[in-house]
Amino acid sequence: MHDGQDGDDPAAALTELRRRLADGLALARLSQTQLAARAHLGRTTVWEALSVGKPVPSAETVAALACALKLPAADLLELQRAAAETARRGLTSPIGECSGRTPRTSAALQRVEVTAGAPNRSQLWPHRVGVLPVLANCRQERPADRDLDAFMASGRGTAVVWQVLSGMGGVGKTQLAAALAHRTWQAGEVDLLMWVTAASRDAVVIAYAQAAADITGLQDDDPEQGAARFLAWLSEPHHRRWLIVLDDLQNPGDLNGLWPPAGPSGRTVVTTRRRDAALLSGRYVVEVGLFTPGQSAAYLGVRLSANSDLPSDHDRLAEDLGHLPLALAQAAAYILDRGLSCAEYRRRLRDVRRRLTDLAPEPEALPDEHRATVAATWSLSIDHADTLTPPGLGRPVLELAALLDPNSIPAEILTTSVVTAYLRSRRSSQEPVEAHDVRDVLHGLHRLSLLTLNPVGPTIRVHALIQRAVRESAHPEHANLLATTLADALVSLWPDIECDPSHGQMLRANTAALRAAAEPALWNTTTGAHRVLFTAGTSLGESGLVSAAAAHYSDLGSTAAQRLGPEHPHTLAARAGHARWQGEAGDASGALAATEALLADRLRVLGPDHLDTLTTRHNLAYWQGESGDPAGAATAFDALLNDMVRLLGPDHPDTLTTRNDLAWWRGKAGKPAEAAAALQALLGDRQRVLGPDHPHSMITRNDLAWWQGLAGNPNAAVDAFRALLPDLVRVLGPDHPRTLTTRNNLAWWQGAAGDPNGALAALEEVYLDRLRVLGPDHPHTMITRGSLAYWTAMAGDPDAGITAFKALLADRLRVLGPDHPHTRANRRQIAYWSNYPGDQTAAGTLLSDMVQVLGPDHPDTLTVWSHDSTQTSPP
Repeated sequence: MHDGQDGDDPAAALTELRRRLADGLALARLSQTQLAARAHLGRTTVWEALSVGKPVPSAETVAALACALKLPAADLLELQRAAAETARRGLTSPIGECSGRTPRTSAALQRVEVTAGAPNRSQLWPHRVGVLPVLANCRQERPADRDLDAFMASGRGTAVVWQVLSGMGGVGKTQLAAALAHRTWQAGEVDLLMWVTAASRDAVVIAYAQAAADITGLQDDDPEQGAARFLAWLSEPHHRRWLIVLDDLQNPGDLNGLWPPAGPSGRTVVTTRRRDAALLSGRYVVEVGLFTPGQSAAYLGVRLSANSDLPSDHDRLAEDLGHLPLALAQAAAYILDRGLSCAEYRRRLRDVRRRLTDLAPEPEALPDEHRATVAATWSLSIDHADTLTPPGLGRPVLELAALLDPNSIPAEILTTSVVTAYLRSRRSSQEPVEAHDVRDVLHGLHRLSLLTLNPVGPTIRVHALIQRAVRESAHPEHANLLATTLADALVSLWPDIECDPSHGQMLRANTAALRAAAEPALWNTTTGAHRVLFTAGTSLGESGLVSAAAAHYSDLGSTAAQRLGPEHPHTLAARAGHARWQGEAGDASGALAATEALLADRLRVLGPDHLDTLTTRHNLAYWQGESGDPAGAATAFDALLNDMVRLLGPDHPDTLTTRNDLAWWRGKAGKPAEAAAALQALLGDRQRVLGPDHPHSMITRNDLAWWQGLAGNPNAAVDAFRALLPDLVRVLGPDHPRTLTTRNNLAWWQGAAGDPNGALAALEEVYLDRLRVLGPDHPHTMITRGSLAYWTAMAGDPDAGITAFKALLADRLRVLGPDHPHTRANRRQIAYWSNYPGDQTAAGTLLSDMVQVLGPDHPDTLTVWSHDSTQTSPP
């Protein structure tokens, strides 16, 4: 007899049970709604279990409540059995058992003599144990439904099918299993249908013991013994068809020794967020993902049919919610309850001052008997993450991932030294954290379906709503350090030369996500803007996205002026970046004006001898030349060179860069031989100071070859480019933009040396590689198309060349606009070839025609056939 239980009082056991549950609830400081979510029970079931005058709660309910409140389950279950025995004598009745909410007639009252292995109770069948979830309002049929039905059909008369529905919280695993259970029950395809909320081992054992009592008419005092009898009955050749659903399995180890046996007449379906190898091995796994856009649109179209929203509004809402079924259902209920439009809900969702819990219905208004809001759905998994081995790292790793791109996070970010040092600071033990520890944590989070770890790369995906829930639950004191740690990690991963365009795009996407989630942390009134903001902008431009780079730096400059002041060095640096990429995008005169204004401010703020001032003079000279004054540019570079030598010395890399650009603009001013001679002298100095494999040394080799050709020696240009190409492949890789540039230049000069057909063949290969690496709208890809059109005309088919130039002009107008130098040059090409009087096949006219019609162009820009080429601005 328990303390406080009166053996003469038939209701004493129930009273004591409710007292202990109420005390546990008070100690846990939970509301009944929160307890329902934690115990995976309905709110009504919890309320009735705790309320005086209500029926006896079922053993399954008591086990779930004990687990959620961390109370001794054995003691509470003994009280429940005593109270249930009283109910069997007619004094009260248990709740939460069998199907629906109607109290079940107990096996004892049926008075049918049954032993295990000999089910003779014909009036019992078909039988249902546990409460099936209701099907969601406007439920969408999914491919997984068909998969489950197909296996149900194939399993008849053969071995049992074990199926595991695995996926993140909120994707609809329970609904898929419930729909299967309803279909099979209504079709009469099973004799025994059992639904178990498998939140704990005790819950499964209690449910099995209850099923054994229902089927055999014998009640076991020990639930483990009852569970064993039930499993034994499943193995007997009684030919009863059965379906057991173990819903929301939290811990795969809870089913050790409890898996239903293999047999010809039964089937087991498990729903879980877990993806442990021990759980999935040897069982058929159905990965349950998000709704497709079509499923989301269909659901919202029916659910919100009373609203005046357009289908496009539904599409945008579904996109904002990441097509997560649970989020869509709760958002729809919130919208309907408050009379909102989709647009208004989306505005509230974008408001960072609102938390996810503010955007869900009240607990009592959750749709489809949801037990928890979207945010609460993952809370237990997030808490559990910190208990994984190695302990104490799950939550901080998830908090880091929550600030990055949800679609593709390079796992290497989280194993950098700066991140592992941060993770050590979050450990209470201050034990060192190694890269392999982080990888173990990532695999653990993958097993919990809090993220998806793709072994290719490897890369990580985290649903955007999980990210938001994690950010909202993180301690505010960690916010700034989380962001700056990731920013430092991104900078450490960014290569000086981006040889892999997809890797650069991934780093930029993660920087953009970090900025969107935590931009204030990337600004400091003392240290200024974080370097990653500049690195990402430069990466945009150098990957060919020049207009995007200009927009990035324009925004960066405005933000810097607001946060740091108009004269802060980082504000001025952002203005310099904007001017550079404004010019690269085709507005050379605008870049010149912006650089002139910047020079005036830098002279006033920094003085004439500051390196940033000298760099601005360099850029100003460059844009002067690009604006149509090559002679003035050469004069300005000559004056700058004297100051660079005086202040930095003759061998400083910036001094050598100034010499390179001085030679270039002398060539542009009509002195190609002088340019070639100056570059030849510079090449020796750059190789001596920087080494032969330094990118700047290779740029000088590239420029030298170009000016040798324009000085009248195309064969020397071909030889030089052929010698340069394998070195670029070795150092930068075959797909690096400069490697592709050199291949383009080599083909060009091959044509100029008298082999236009060879040039065409080589350019076709370059075009295919640029199309693959850079895409069809990249300026470099379009330049190769222009080269192909030019050499098609020069090879004897000007009409085909004109046709190609006209097709290219349409794309350039669309991508670059009418005033871009490449667009203007394209028009001149069409005009020239439309009135070309000469013999295109005469080798002696090729070089003179190129110089006369096209003009000299810097090969590093890939605009090797346009008067108005742009050169990458100096650093």
